[in-house]
Amino acid sequence: MAEQYQQTQLYRLRHSAAHIMAEAVLEFMPDALIAIGPPIEDGFYYDFGLPRQLTEEDLAKIEARMKEIIKKKVDFVRREVSADEARKIFANQKYKLELIDGLEKGGLDEYGNKSAEAPVISTYTQDGFQDLCRGPHVANSKEIDPNALKLMSIAGAYWRGDSNREQLQRIYGTVFETKQQLDDYLKQMEEAKARDHRKLGPELGLFTFSQLVGKGLPLWKPKGTILRGTLERYLREKQLEGGYQPVITPHIAKVDLYRTSGHYPYYSDSQYSPIDVDGEEFMLKPMNCPHHIEIYRSEMRSYRDLPLRYAEFGTVYRYEQSGELTGLTRVRGFTQDDAHLFVRPDQVEDEFIAVVRIVQMIFAVIGFTDFRARVGTRDPKSDKYGGDPALWEQATKAIISAADKIGIDYFVAEGEAAFYGPKLDFIVKDVIGRDWQLGTVQVDYILPERFGLEYVGEDNAMHRPIMIHRAPFGSMERFTGILIEHFGGAFPAWLAPVQAKLIPVADRHVEYLQSVEKQLRAADIRAEVDDSNGRMNAKIREAQTMKIPYMLVAGDRDAAANTVSVRLRNGKDLGAIPVADFIDKVKKLIADKSLELDFA
Repeated sequence: MAEQYQQTQLYRLRHSAAHIMAEAVLEFMPDALIAIGPPIEDGFYYDFGLPRQLTEEDLAKIEARMKEIIKKKVDFVRREVSADEARKIFANQKYKLELIDGLEKGGLDEYGNKSAEAPVISTYTQDGFQDLCRGPHVANSKEIDPNALKLMSIAGAYWRGDSNREQLQRIYGTVFETKQQLDDYLKQMEEAKARDHRKLGPELGLFTFSQLVGKGLPLWKPKGTILRGTLERYLREKQLEGGYQPVITPHIAKVDLYRTSGHYPYYSDSQYSPIDVDGEEFMLKPMNCPHHIEIYRSEMRSYRDLPLRYAEFGTVYRYEQSGELTGLTRVRGFTQDDAHLFVRPDQVEDEFIAVVRIVQMIFAVIGFTDFRARVGTRDPKSDKYGGDPALWEQATKAIISAADKIGIDYFVAEGEAAFYGPKLDFIVKDVIGRDWQLGTVQVDYILPERFGLEYVGEDNAMHRPIMIHRAPFGSMERFTGILIEHFGGAFPAWLAPVQAKLIPVADRHVEYLQSVEKQLRAADIRAEVDDSNGRMNAKIREAQTMKIPYMLVAGDRDAAANTVSVRLRNGKDLGAIPVADFIDKVKKLIADKSLELDFA
């Protein structure tokens, strides 16, 4: 997808806008150091070393100057230069000099990232401003609509993403082909801000973070635990129906386990340092799959035993830099709804299809109707991937064949495979149009070979099983964060931590509602009586703020008739309903995993 994006006009517009922004910043601050300025998914940014902290007022001035430059209709002119000439051009720009060294030595691009392409040093000049860049850019700034441009924010960023290096100031901006597209995007951003799980989660009492516990380690409050537990319980039930066997594995293991699997040192940058335990090296678990492999290896296996499907909600730990941590969607400790299937070659396709069906079922019950799949394949030019290329080809064909049989919408992305095998990732579009990568399914011929896995075949000879890795939610933390934003915290009744708030008209009605609460709880409906001080209308507003699906109000008539006056969180009044009828109707909505609340 990244390569496709680079070929678009939108990419060129954003890349060119980044250069124009650097020009404008240097006009305001001639002593500024310029670092890198790439296009990104929703816009562009540029990193600067500046003599002072930027302000919102600076941002407005920079944006205004950018629009003036654009209106001058300046050309973007490319020129290839030698490393020595480039050093002369950027003699006062230390970050550019470091990038030039990388280009000269080869293996790095102008952003300091690894590149398989031969190093070419080139610059682009517009309006007298020259930058180190390979492009592409627009031919002339007249292609950029100044009314479709906006600078968004200022942030800090370490040079080269290294917390031991200098901290720079990053300006984020965006540009679109038309003003209408920009307006639509800004509207989406406002909606996303209102739905931000980092705001809603604490407000709704779902989770919190503690500096004393540590960054990136969420603490689940009772309501969040109910929400998460409801999701887990649903998948556990479906897994048992599908022949999965539950397992539990420890949170630490010997480093040798991950050396054998290949996770260490391949992913050493994202793993925690080993700890000494009685003279042996242990580490926090970064992956569940090697543990499940060891369970498989604990017994002799026959072809009759396969497929074996081990499932675990296993917590793993990855080191993420502080600047990369984002609420629940990027954390340091997270729980995967992990499963590993050990199958015979003749079972791969059917088992893969069955796994994809589970993912589709989960998306359907959540209400994710707009999604597609990405087949992540091996990059033959990269040394990241282990194993026999023929086995990779075999696994890739198995995934594509299964995807074709199911009839799902998919595309192939080279270089997006796991190091041990190709995979099928699901990209979901949420209610406001944002894309999220969620479930994943992977076919693996490599780890069975690394661990020497075997089973006795029908011919009494030893054979090697194939593994399928599967995580429909991906991680419970990330999935819950996305779910909060998708629903804006207003969950369907089956997921809502509190499904009904019972509100008395006056204090004398509390006792009656307490009896109603017992009936609801006996029917597995999560209910609470609001017996706090305050007026009825204030309690209703509070329940709506907490996005509780049903408010059951009771006064003298309700107590006498054994009814409740039902209001939905959207304000709709369903009137007085017998308690037994309410229980029956809501129980059915919950059992059906309905996305609707109204049963009138």
